[in-house]
Amino acid sequence: MSCCGQRRQQMSGQTVPVRQANKPAKSEGLAQTAVRQQSVTFQYVGKTALTAVGPVSGRHYRFSKPGSIVEVDFRDRGALAGVLNLRQIRSG
Repeated sequence: MSCCGQRRQQMSGQTVPVRQANKPAKSEGLAQTAVRQQSVTFQYVGKTALTAVGPVSGRHYRFSKPGSIVEVDFRDRGALAGVLNLRQIRSG
């Protein structure tokens, strides 16, 4: 019967490569273009304030007052589109 401690000891000497999630873009223009392609804009049309959490990205989106406009990760778009008082703004 093996012990998990032996397996842990075996693995402790190994190095696992980790890819950096957010590498900076080579130029500011490219970074802004990438953000636009990966985000959508929502406006809050309620009467108070609202904080929504993106189910895919885990990001917290704070709409501090009526009329607040916030950029949202494209992956969270579908979920936030279903939130009462949030409207996706079509860019032009």
